[in-house]
Amino acid sequence: MGEDGRLRAVVALAQGMAAAHTPREFWRAAALGARDGLDGSFAALSVWERDHGRLKVLVNAGERAVGEEEFPDAETYPVHQFPEITEFLHERWAGGGEPDAWVETAADPVPTGRVTGLRRRGRGCCVVAPIVLHGRAWGELYVARPPEAKPFTSADAGFATVLAAVVAAGIAQAERLEEVRKLAFTDPLTGLANRRAVDTRLDEAVERYRTDGSVVSLVVCDLNGLKRVNDTHGHAVGDRLLERFGSVLSRCGARLPGALSARLGGDEFCLLTVGPTADEVVAVAEELCVRAAELELGEGVACGVASTGDPIGPLKSARRLFRLADAAQYQAKAGRSAKPVVAGRDGTVVRLADAPPGARD
Repeated sequence: MGEDGRLRAVVALAQGMAAAHTPREFWRAAALGARDGLDGSFAALSVWERDHGRLKVLVNAGERAVGEEEFPDAETYPVHQFPEITEFLHERWAGGGEPDAWVETAADPVPTGRVTGLRRRGRGCCVVAPIVLHGRAWGELYVARPPEAKPFTSADAGFATVLAAVVAAGIAQAERLEEVRKLAFTDPLTGLANRRAVDTRLDEAVERYRTDGSVVSLVVCDLNGLKRVNDTHGHAVGDRLLERFGSVLSRCGARLPGALSARLGGDEFCLLTVGPTADEVVAVAEELCVRAAELELGEGVACGVASTGDPIGPLKSARRLFRLADAAQYQAKAGRSAKPVVAGRDGTVVRLADAPPGARD
């Protein structure tokens, strides 16, 4: 491959990673881009898990051998089985060496871990390029060719080093975007999801309800007594109360698979689920009320529940489900209820939610 071809390969690799929407899509794009750029038949991307002293394979892309999974759950390799890694990590880098790639072939006389792997999987040669992120070893890029193909050269190894650097840049960018996403969708005080995250997830949930009838439920909570705590003990104590209730909400929500626990703002929180039945959600809301009443300084919580599993009428928008849960919470707060009020099970909630603005008063 000439210089123009290699330049095109670098651009294609970067574009493929940039177009990925999920970690798996990113891993696959990185591996396939490296495979194509090096004229290989197979590529893998692995991360070095320092706390376990092993390489964990994230993706196997291309012509996989028998037993190789595209996204393996438990394909790991102890670093001590690969002395070249140990040497590279602890000697060459420590001495100021560059993170260069190297080539191994199935015909090599010394049966390293990779040579043995090449033979076992019917491959002829491989090039291994360390991925360095923030000055530390992050993992490695591995590209292989079949036995009948021309072995990798030192020039290929040099280009693999370039591709690994491109992958590292892509990982760093993905990490930055993930951090921005977390900041955009996370409440900074409690660490729960925020209103923006709820709105996004609720729109998706309602669309799924329309598509396959999945039960969508929303629990809206108002933490009682926060203003009194702030006025009496200060906002720092009030913040701790919010944090503690957030932990209670998260712990209760964990009983419902895939539940999203969120702080809407101020003293309002919510729990969003897709899949669990209305009865299961109500049972968790009841437990939430009990646990909230046990919090020191607080005065319990007013909870309202709205679920497509209950007779709430047509759900034309996500906004209506929110209005229903909010109206139920309003009823719970007005009645000082120690239990959740459930839309469709309380005769006034649906009417209240569908009333014109200002009718609550």
